[in-house]
Order: sequence, then C-alpha cells, then structure tokens
Amino acid sequence: MEILKNYPLQHLNTFGIAAAAKEFVSVTSVAELAEVLKENAGKPLFILGGGSNMLLTQDINALVIHININGIEVVWQDENTVHIKAMAGENWHGFVQYCISKGYGGIENLSLIPGNVGTTPIQNIGAYGTEIKDTMVSCEGMNIATQQLTTFTNEECEFAYRESVFKGRLKGMYVITSVTFALTRTHHKINTSYGDIAAELAKHSINVPTIKDVGAAITAIRQSKLPDPKELGNSGSFFKNPIISAEQFEKLYVKHPQMPHYILNEFEVKVPAGWLIEQCGFKGSRYGDAGVHARQALVLVNYGNATGAELLALSKKIQDTVLDTFGIAIEAEVNVV
Repeated sequence: MEILKNYPLQHLNTFGIAAAAKEFVSVTSVAELAEVLKENAGKPLFILGGGSNMLLTQDINALVIHININGIEVVWQDENTVHIKAMAGENWHGFVQYCISKGYGGIENLSLIPGNVGTTPIQNIGAYGTEIKDTMVSCEGMNIATQQLTTFTNEECEFAYRESVFKGRLKGMYVITSVTFALTRTHHKINTSYGDIAAELAKHSINVPTIKDVGAAITAIRQSKLPDPKELGNSGSFFKNPIISAEQFEKLYVKHPQMPHYILNEFEVKVPAGWLIEQCGFKGSRYGDAGVHARQALVLVNYGNATGAELLALSKKIQDTVLDTFGIAIEAEVNVV
C-alpha cells in the first residue's frame, strides 16, 4: 500500500470542499487496515468513510485512512429473518437497494441517505420513522491502538438520537469494519406513517405497498427535496432536529400555533429544525458560494467554490438567529473538521 503525500480530498467529501491530506492511503481489506494502523502507530490519524457527514474547514495534517472495504454476506437466516453483514466501505444506498432486491425488509425507509455502511452506527442515521438501531444486530470495530477486532452488540453501541458510544466515550478509539443487520424475509413491517410517504404512494395509486414501493417512494421524496451531491455540494441535513421540553414548547406554541412538532413523551417534544430555519428567512439564501438550499432549509450547499470556513460561518449565523428568534439551540449533525 502506497502512502500518498498532499492528496486532494475534494472528490472524497460530498460538500466538494477543496482540501488536502498531508498523507493518504486507501485500505481495501481488514488485514490492510490492521497493517496500516500498526505501521503508523503514534501518527495523527483521520478515518475517512464516504465523506458525507463532514465539513472540511482546513487541510488535514494527518494520515487519512480511507475505508474502502467492500462485501455483503448472509451470516444466518430462517424462514422469516435474515442476518446480513455489510463491510464498512459499501455504499449505504447501494446496500439498501441490494436488500430490497432480495426481499429483505427493515431499512427501506433509509433509502438514498448518503455515505457508507461503516458510518451508520456511529451516527445512528435515521429518516422517515426508522433508525439504524431498529435493525442493527451488531457491528465490528478495530481498536486503533491494538488492531484487535471487537464485536459491539446493539445495546453496547448506546444508541440515542444521532448518537452512539462511538461519538461519546469511545470516540476516536475504533474503526468500524462491518455492520450486521436483522431484516425480515416475510411479514414485513411497512412504515408509511411518517412525512410524505403515504401521499407519494397515493399519487401512484398504491394502496398495499411493498418494501420496494416504500423504498421507491422515499427515494422520490428525497430526490424532490434534496440536491444530488454530485451536482451541488452538500452533506444532507446539516442540523439535528432539536428536542425541547414540553414546557418550553407550550410557551412557543402560543406564539407560533403553526409550529410542526412531534411529541416524544410527556416531557419532550421534537421540533423540525428546517421549519425554524425557514421561519428565520434563510431558505434559499446565498452568501457567495455558500447557501441554504431552496427546497430544504436543513441543507447547506456549496454552489462551487465555497470554503469550509464560509459554510461554517453560515451555519453559526443560522444557529444564532434561531436561538435569538425562538430560544432554541440547534446543533450541527455533520462533523466539523
């Protein structure tokens, strides 16, 4: 494996930010990953997956290890359930499409989310009423210091909203090498209650949807709202939907009765960050080549030559304005580097 110097990363991050790695290597197997980690012990390291959940604000003064490990295999199945293992470098949407084509249900609501399989448990990605934690059995991670492989169960990942143990107390300690999911082969649990899914299905006169129908509907919805990173640099949803106290929500709802919301329990309410941002007038706004997408205020975009610093400044301007207007702090979902 050749370690490359001053390697350009513009094609390896979905924002299309022009940044470079001091050193770069791409690994295509678990054995290669172990070898690179062992031979470069003590060096500053940066683990790069699909580049979809990060904003580069500077060059990376470290050895960037690109996880390009591929493969999908069935590890166990019975009449109703299949446990399927995907290696970390597999494209996430490609994996979802593969599972749908095989008749495996459970992740179709996560169609068209950018990125690779290996980052999904770190972020506990979610969309349209489904999260990774709902189907993940386990994931395998390599200890960066010792190169030992450890299997983490669903419970051991300590999943929360867009959170996991890998963003908390184990941050920077492991590289996810594979993820195993428990999916349905029969008696699929079709979830069409969230967002615009039912309306999209009705548009095509689909009354009894299959997992393929749901995946296609969500793909169509996302394509209508979200820009293709290959055409317009972005990282999907830039902000998390904030969870506020029921007491705070009740006070806000008096002033803003049109505020969409999701009651989580008697104490907490989730409010769409996109709506808050739109109410503050940012939807469709542009500051040089940094902007907010015209169809989805959650998405920050690079119109061509925006720097990471410019996009970060825009995100902070949005956060400050939402806080001043609604008293709600919204957090970035992407990792700022």
